[in-house]
Amino acid sequence: MATQNEILDNAKEKMQKSIASLKHELSSIRAGRANASLLNGVNVEYYGAPTPLNQIASITVPEARVIMVSPYDKSALDDIEKGILEADIGINPANDGDNIRLIVPQLTEERRKEVSKKVKAVGEQGKVAIRNVRREAMDAVKKGNKNDEFTDDEAHDLEEKVQKLTNDQIKDLEAVVDNKEKEVMNG
Repeated sequence: MATQNEILDNAKEKMQKSIASLKHELSSIRAGRANASLLNGVNVEYYGAPTPLNQIASITVPEARVIMVSPYDKSALDDIEKGILEADIGINPANDGDNIRLIVPQLTEERRKEVSKKVKAVGEQGKVAIRNVRREAMDAVKKGNKNDEFTDDEAHDLEEKVQKLTNDQIKDLEAVVDNKEKEVMNG
C-alpha cells in the first residue's frame, strides 16, 4: 500500500538514477576533447594486483586535447603505459620518463556525426528508461485506485503529477544530450 507521496518520490528517484546513468555513459564517449573520465575503466597491474589507474596516478587535463598521467610511484610508469594500451581507448600514450601524455586526436566531421548519432541513441535509451518508470508509477496509481486506497479524483491528480514529473525529467535528459551533442560537434 504505497501512499501518493511514496509513488511520486519513488518515480522521481528512479528517473534521476536513469539520468545519472545516462551522464555516466555519455562521459565515456570521446568528443575530441581531453577528459579524465576517458581513463575511468583503465586498470594497471601494480605489484601483481589489477589496480584502477586513478589510485596510482594523478590524472590532469593541462590543455584542451591533452591528458597528463603522473604516477605517484615512478617505477609504475611502464605498467601504467601498458595498462592504457591494453584498455584500448584509441589513444596511444607518450611516455617521457616522468609522465604519460595522451593527446586526444581531433575528430573528423564524419566521425563527429557518428558519435553524435551514438549520443542520440544513448539519449533515447534514457528516455525509454524514464517512460518505463512512468508506466510503473501509473500502474501503482491504478492499483491503488482499484483497491480503494485513492479516490478517482486523487488517482487522476496523481497521474497528472506523474506525467508532469516525467515531462520535467525528459526535458532535463534532453538538455544533457544536447550539451553532449554540442561538445561533440564543436570538439
